[in-house]
Amino acid sequence: MAASVGHATRQAPLPEVMQGRWVAADDPSSELIIEGGEITCYGARVEYDYKEISTVDDVPVVNLKVLDPAKEDDFQRANIVGLAFPPGGILHVWNVKSGDEFVRPGQLLEQE
Repeated sequence: MAASVGHATRQAPLPEVMQGRWVAADDPSSELIIEGGEITCYGARVEYDYKEISTVDDVPVVNLKVLDPAKEDDFQRANIVGLAFPPGGILHVWNVKSGDEFVRPGQLLEQE
């Protein structure tokens, strides 16, 4: 069941469990850094206008959005547009082309 928190400004922080430094589960040289409302993924800052934060079956979900409908298609192809943190410690991110899983840097050592 979804409980929507609604629109949040870019400056509003993402959920606490998503904050900090993450590395791609399949490529530790690829980073995702979340600091407050700022997101840097694969070395590039994600430029978005606002976010929708919700909880689906106790899983925090964030969808990133732009205000200009004419920019929506390019935005969805060039950036991550969604993040979810289900149980298990893996942060899932996606756009319309692909999805990736990110873990805390120490988790890679624990899995080996």
